[in-house]
Amino acid sequence: MSIVIAILLLLVAAAGAGIVFTRTPRRQVLAISVNGFALALLFMALQAPDVAFAEIAAGGVAVPLLFLTVLASMKMDRSPRPDSEQ
Repeated sequence: MSIVIAILLLLVAAAGAGIVFTRTPRRQVLAISVNGFALALLFMALQAPDVAFAEIAAGGVAVPLLFLTVLASMKMDRSPRPDSEQ
């Protein structure tokens, strides 16, 4: 069983590195969701199913959905305004 836990720990570490090293916000949200599901798998392997279900609900679905909602509502163009030129 310790080999499975070691593999899941590496998966969680890789997903965390994916969050940090990804540049585009939408891909970061996808990496956050993958990290949430990887953590849920780790919690299931550690025999904590209640924590795993909470992680799936919060870290795998709710938080990424909120981030995607915010990203969809933001304006992403960075063109300068005509009245702000000096």
